[in-house]
Amino acid sequence: MAEPRIRIAGEEILSDDFYPLKKVTYEQLRRDGGWQEQQREVYDAASGAAVLLYNRERRTVVLTRQFRLGARLSAPIGGHDGFLLEAAAGVLDDDAPPEERARIEAREETGYEIERLDAVMQLFPSPGSLTEKIHLFVAEYDPARRSGDGGGKAEEGEDIEVIEMDFDDALALIDTGGIVDAKTVLLLLHLERRVLGRHEAS
Repeated sequence: MAEPRIRIAGEEILSDDFYPLKKVTYEQLRRDGGWQEQQREVYDAASGAAVLLYNRERRTVVLTRQFRLGARLSAPIGGHDGFLLEAAAGVLDDDAPPEERARIEAREETGYEIERLDAVMQLFPSPGSLTEKIHLFVAEYDPARRSGDGGGKAEEGEDIEVIEMDFDDALALIDTGGIVDAKTVLLLLHLERRVLGRHEAS
C-alpha cells in the first residue's frame, strides 16, 4: 500500500458553541518528496441535503428566501443584505438519510409533500474551511399536494418566505446576480440542462 500523503498530527478545539471549530496540524508529502507541516482552522459542520422543487407542466420552481448571516457579513465586499433565494435545505443532524431529510425540509420550509426525488450530485461547498458535504436533489411538486404554508420552524429561529417562480425568470436571476446561493445555482442549471431546458425570448 502506498504511503499516505497526509498525516494528521493534532487537533485543538477552539470553539464548540454550535459545531466544533478546530485548529488542525497536519503534514503533507509534497511532490518533491519532502514533508511539510501546516496548520488550518476548519469548521466541523454537519453535512446537509437540499432539494429544488419544480413543476414540469407549469415550468415553475419553488424557492425560499431566508436570512444568511455569512452573506450579510460579506457586505463590505459585495453589499448583500443577507436574504438569499435558495432551494429548500437542511442539515443531517439525525439518523435520517439524505433523501428523507430532503423530504422533511421540503415539507417544513415550503409546505409541499414530495414523493419521488432524483439525486443530482454530492459536493463539498467550501472544503478549504468546512467539513460539510451536501447532497443535492430535484423533485417534481404537485400544487394539490401542499399540506401547509411552510416557513420553517419558528422555535429554531426560521422565518422563511416561500416563492413560486417561473423557471426562466429564476435562470435570469442567476445572470443578474439575484440568485447567488451555490447549491441553488447548480440545481437550476441541472434542471435547464437535463429536465426543462430554457425558453428563448422571442
